Amino acid sequence: MTTEFDGQQALDQQLQQLQQLLLILEQEKEILIKSDPEQLTSIGLVKDEILLAIQSLDKQIEQSVQFRQGKAQGLYDNALAQIEQCLLQCKDQNTVNGKIIQQSQLAVERMKTSLLQSHNKSSLTYDNKGKTSGGLSSLDVKA
Repeated sequence: MTTEFDGQQALDQQLQQLQQLLLILEQEKEILIKSDPEQLTSIGLVKDEILLAIQSLDKQIEQSVQFRQGKAQGLYDNALAQIEQCLLQCKDQNTVNGKIIQQSQLAVERMKTSLLQSHNKSSLTYDNKGKTSGGLSSLDVKA
């Protein structure tokens, strides 16, 4: 006994999954602001699970002949528009989170440089990317 594919139900489920992803991305933003690595790891695992579920459902929808026929008839236009809107919100939030990570990395790099400079100015060297490093002071060799 085969069950008929319900395109509307699949799209409703996909929208629900994207809304969950959006909530996770918003939580991730708060965790990034707090700089909590343990929570970040935990929410990263949850985010991976929801992304895999979205991908799996997307493949099911893509492979459905009934869905493609219904889409061609315009049966799913409203649902697809809602999904597109939620997807854009997810992309925007992910971009914001990426910028927070970028700023955090820059702040860490500035702090590292500042600490290295104040620790021992005579052993400060630069790597091949122009970033500062500690030199060979541990070997008692000066550059």
